[in-house]
Amino acid sequence: MRGKFITLEGGEGVGKSTQADALADTLRARGIDVLATREPGGSEGAERIRDLLLWGAEDRWSIEAEALLFAAARADHLAKRIRPALNSGQWVICDRFIDSSLAYQGGAGGLGIDTVRTINKLAIGDCLPDRTLVLALAEGGARARVRDNDGSDRIGGRPDGYHQSVDLAFRQIAAEEPSRVRIVDASGSPAEVTQRLLAGIADLLK
Repeated sequence: MRGKFITLEGGEGVGKSTQADALADTLRARGIDVLATREPGGSEGAERIRDLLLWGAEDRWSIEAEALLFAAARADHLAKRIRPALNSGQWVICDRFIDSSLAYQGGAGGLGIDTVRTINKLAIGDCLPDRTLVLALAEGGARARVRDNDGSDRIGGRPDGYHQSVDLAFRQIAAEEPSRVRIVDASGSPAEVTQRLLAGIADLLK
């Protein structure tokens, strides 16, 4: 039986990585075999592209090149790790996936969400997540600046207006695809947020 594919999304500093690990551990405690992975990255080739994308000058890549590089990394990640895991019956928890490209390069970057969907069609085919949980936190940007000590990567370090547009794009995607994408309040303790994430996938656990 094919495993379930769950992705965690959201802007900077909302706690995606922490919650991806916590959700994976919680599911493992319930006896579910889980692969926890991330984007950009997750496979050897994709990790190399990650370095190209996240480091260097802000103007290192045009927004078009950036979208294509993310799609290339995603194609390798999906082929090498995600599809094999799902086909073997594992559940996959991924810290970011296609919706980050839709929000960052499509919405905030100005390429358009539909354009970025088209760019990613070859990369992912029909392999959309079974559930996408978008963590929302008003103070996420401030938390990210403290976390990074003002040493953000080239995408995280973009102006506040860019990140506000990212948040709006995530909300647009959630409104357009309510059966797949859920907005989750990321305020409160980490344990409280994990429980909200579990509530967001309760139907998949039946």
